[in-house]
Amino acid sequence: MIRVLIERHIAEGLEQPYAQAVTGMLQAIVRAPGYLSGESLRDIQHPLHHYILSSWQSEAAWQRWQQSADRQNALEAIRPFLADAERITMLEPVVR
Repeated sequence: MIRVLIERHIAEGLEQPYAQAVTGMLQAIVRAPGYLSGESLRDIQHPLHHYILSSWQSEAAWQRWQQSADRQNALEAIRPFLADAERITMLEPVVR
């Protein structure tokens, strides 16, 4: 299992259109093969800074979603509301 952290900075004044547009992406992601779960979070100190933390069965499952037409279409729908490009970090559990 891996986790993927996506950081997004929403442009000021565009929070509501972003929230509406991201709903479509969330509906598409739950149908993605290998998707396990996810959370949408907002920084308390910086409310325009959003995080998506999702869990995937494997890196390959995430990469299939990342490159899929569904994600690309959803990303195009939210891109106008972002202040800059999203940042993606893939994480794996640390075995102790």
